[in-house]
Amino acid sequence: MWGENVRSEAVGERRSATAGHDTGADPRVEALGRAVQRMRRALDAHPAELPDRREAERGLDALTAAVRSGAPAAEELRYPLLLLAAAVGSVSALARPLVGVREAVELFGTGPRSES
Repeated sequence: MWGENVRSEAVGERRSATAGHDTGADPRVEALGRAVQRMRRALDAHPAELPDRREAERGLDALTAAVRSGAPAAEELRYPLLLLAAAVGSVSALARPLVGVREAVELFGTGPRSES
């Protein structure tokens, strides 16, 4: 586990986009998808070993699954974002893409919170 190189399996995946045409997709979902892709590329390009890289990948995988569902709810995006932020939040080189993911998640609003 420690010292092993973990790379995203999604690197190199490309989606075809129809530029300038209304695809009918939710723009929030598209923004989240782009932000997750940027974060994944930045994480994969980061040269230093990160002890929590695997956790960051888990968070990105969960966000990718939410995007693919087409209609993620705010509450299902919170934990993967928290996991990602905890894993890479102290790495200044990954700060900008992390902010992009956070801002994209915020487009979905806060959603209902459970009362304790």
